[in-house]
Amino acid sequence: MIVLDTHALVWWANGDESQLSPAALKAISAHTGDGEIAISSITAWEIAMLVERGRLALTMSVSQWLNTVNQITQIRFIPIDNRIAVDSTQLPGEFHKDPADRMIVATSRGLSAPLITADRKILDYPHVKSIW
Repeated sequence: MIVLDTHALVWWANGDESQLSPAALKAISAHTGDGEIAISSITAWEIAMLVERGRLALTMSVSQWLNTVNQITQIRFIPIDNRIAVDSTQLPGEFHKDPADRMIVATSRGLSAPLITADRKILDYPHVKSIW
């Protein structure tokens, strides 16, 4: 199992694989066969906010786009349950305050799964395994 950060999901699902690193592509490819690709539900909120603010354009509504992504067999959206919510506030060491990033990192840590991300703040955080 791997977890995709919001930007990695958008790039991969939209076929913009040139944005992904070779290591990220390899990890995603390895999990599109019989693996599992986890997505934090906060990613749906982030995508909706990006579209609302004009920072992301989709060819369909956000709901349609998320439903289409959810139909990919290997994709599993992980709800933000009480454990993830609390864990996101108690991450070890120093981590920035962005609540969405904290939820995604807490999801990855809770699943003991590497996180595919290009986010330098997450890549520099030693308490989550990340791939880029």
